[in-house]
Order: sequence, then C-alpha cells, then structure tokens
Amino acid sequence: MPERGPEFIEAISRGFSVVKSFTAEYPQLTLSQVAQRTDLARPTARRILMTLQELGYVRADGGLFELTPKVLELGMSYVSSLGLWDVARPHLRDLVAATGESSSMSQLDGPDIVYVSRVAVPKLIGLRVDIGTKFPAPPTSQGKVLLAEMDRRDILERLSKPSASPVIPVVQWDQKSFLEELDRVRAQGWALADEELARGIRSIAVPVRDTSGTVRAAMNTTVHAAETPVDVLVREHLPKLQEAAAAVCADWARWESLPAEHNEPETPTHRRPPLLS
Repeated sequence: MPERGPEFIEAISRGFSVVKSFTAEYPQLTLSQVAQRTDLARPTARRILMTLQELGYVRADGGLFELTPKVLELGMSYVSSLGLWDVARPHLRDLVAATGESSSMSQLDGPDIVYVSRVAVPKLIGLRVDIGTKFPAPPTSQGKVLLAEMDRRDILERLSKPSASPVIPVVQWDQKSFLEELDRVRAQGWALADEELARGIRSIAVPVRDTSGTVRAAMNTTVHAAETPVDVLVREHLPKLQEAAAAVCADWARWESLPAEHNEPETPTHRRPPLLS
C-alpha cells in the first residue's frame, strides 16, 4: 500500500471502501461479508454501515445491506460539473434515433475510460454499461481517440498504471502496434474497436473538441458484431456520428461564447468541463 500523506483521512477511505464493496454481482451483503470484502473489523464495518444508512446511502433489510439510489449523487456531482452532458444530450438522442444503436461519451481516468453520458437501445450486448462504468482504454474506440491526442511518453506512462476495470479485454495491447494505430487514429480523426474489449462488441468513436481544439471527450456508436459489419459501421454510422459530434462542438462553442451570467448560472450543471486527466 502506498504511503499516505499527513492530510489523509482514514475514516473517509474506509467509508468509500464499504460503498465500493457492493457490486452488480453482490448488490446485497451481510455485515460479515462487508467486513471481509473491505478487510475491516466487524465493529468498524458496522459503524460505517450505520452512518451510511443514517445519511441515506445504505438501507438494511433484515440482515442484509444494500446501496440506495442516493449513491448516484456521488458520481453525478462529477458528471453534472462537466456541463457537456446538457449540450450533448439532444444530439446523442438524435444520433441514436438515426442509427438505432447505442451512443456514449467518455473521458479518460488514468488508464481507463469512464462513461459520463449514454443513450442506449435495448439490445443484448455482452457488457453492461452505465454512467461511471470504466473499461481499459486501449481496446475501446473511445479510449483510442482520447489517447491519440497525447504524446507517446504520456500515453505509456498512463498505460503503465493498473486498470480499475474488472473487465479483461479479449485483445491485449502491444506497445509498437498500438502506438502505430494511434498515429492512424490521429490522422483520420476516428477510431474503430472490433471485438477487442469483448466478443460481439464493435464500436466506432470520434473526438469532441472545445473552441480551442482541445479534446474534452470521445463520442461513439456501439453495435453488435453479428448484426453490423465493419464496412457498414464505417460507411453508414461514422458520418452520422461525425455530424453529431460536430453539432455538439458547435453548440458548445455557442454556449462558451455567451456572457458569464448566461453560461455560469448558480446550478453546477453548466460549469465548464475539465481537461482530460
């Protein structure tokens, strides 16, 4: 475990470890299971659960504990601070209506992409995707688009860190060939991922830029590989995706050009998005 700084608050760290102990596979846990999964003493785990319950983030049902929807506020504070979702939402919906396929937007978080917005269609895809979902960046189209904007040293430094995603990609990235692919992505302005993250998942992505040309996010269209060949994805869906991303950029530019009192209201929803981290 890395050495903690003098300002580190252990109680907060333990509280987050309890929240993160609940997963899609284990949505309900006993006190003993929480203690075991967090490596905390039972009395400590119990006090944290009781605190989270009082704050409304956890509910108890008999001897089982589970998270409440209020936990979403923790992630949505970040998402709403981007401001980009409000601008992009109608264009994502229009894109999905035009293609009949799911569309998402992501940013980089270390060696992973994290989903910050999504409009989905009810199709059987091998991986569940929600706001806040993380996947390793290299085998994803959005990850390739975002990484392609970085210099090689930064790319390799970022990808040297362990992924926070539980997903093991079908295709493991090779440094030489991957960097060459990123060069092509940068030149052509879009990226393809063909069943690299998981079998049956094929996607194409483009960058979303601000008025300075800085890439703030990536936007994609995802299809089922058995239904949509690569040539259809590139020939038919890519132009619509590029058009939607361009519309997002144009609306964003108009929003950024407004006087501060118009684009910086009291609500946090319209704050300017941060740079890629």
